[in-house]
Amino acid sequence: MDVFALVGPSGTGKSHRALIVAHEHNIDSIIDDGIFIKDSKIIAGHSAKKEPSKIQAVRRAIFMQPEHAEEVRQAIAAVKPSRILVLGTSDNMVEKIVAALNLPPISKIIRIEDIATKDEIAKARESRLKEGKHIIPVPTIELKPHFSGYLIDPLEIFFKKPQTKRRKLGEKSIVRPTFSYYGKLLISDAAIAAIVDYVATSQLDITRTSQIKIKNFQEQEKEKGISITLDVTIKYGNSIWDIVREAQTKVKAVVEQMTGLSVREVNIAVKSLSID
Repeated sequence: MDVFALVGPSGTGKSHRALIVAHEHNIDSIIDDGIFIKDSKIIAGHSAKKEPSKIQAVRRAIFMQPEHAEEVRQAIAAVKPSRILVLGTSDNMVEKIVAALNLPPISKIIRIEDIATKDEIAKARESRLKEGKHIIPVPTIELKPHFSGYLIDPLEIFFKKPQTKRRKLGEKSIVRPTFSYYGKLLISDAAIAAIVDYVATSQLDITRTSQIKIKNFQEQEKEKGISITLDVTIKYGNSIWDIVREAQTKVKAVVEQMTGLSVREVNIAVKSLSID
């Protein structure tokens, strides 16, 4: 199985062009926003666009729920697609999807800037931000049983064939998910720090935290995850290594679950000991 990826920031028209990219590269299957599509039919998965909030949509899109990932893994194994196209907002996102679904390494990454003009990307952004319109690359009749938001219109795709009339390639659906009504979602460092403090001090052996710092990793202006650094005070008489290791694991798991962000590292410094 060959794995391709179509990468571009949210709202730049990836789903809009997914069928054309698939046609040009002889790709028979697509992974987009949590669903596995083959031959314009939803084979498995659940659309992230049906989620009530953007955080839940992100978690759905990257297959963070084990049962969701397992359903799609089994469907891929049963269908055995020859080529599959994975859509994502960054290299990191498509790599996480590939890992979650146990797919082979990505053989080629196609960037939205290489297949769409600046004007086309700007129009796609405007449609997303002002009208809340999202595209799902399947026919509307196929989507209805799976989608709980508003279905707006089907959209037929054509391509030109030399010396013949235009031939239909496929149908896409324009939808307006619930979470798009809410506008832009920003998670402040203070909110993440509050989560970190709560999780760390929930452990009986950690009595206090301080100097919690959140750092964003970026590579070529693309989000690559966050780094969390904090100082702690722990109770005297217990294994410092075991306490800190457990705190690292729990902080990473809870922050990723609650925010949808990728936690690259959790650095904990034990600054003092407390004696009851």
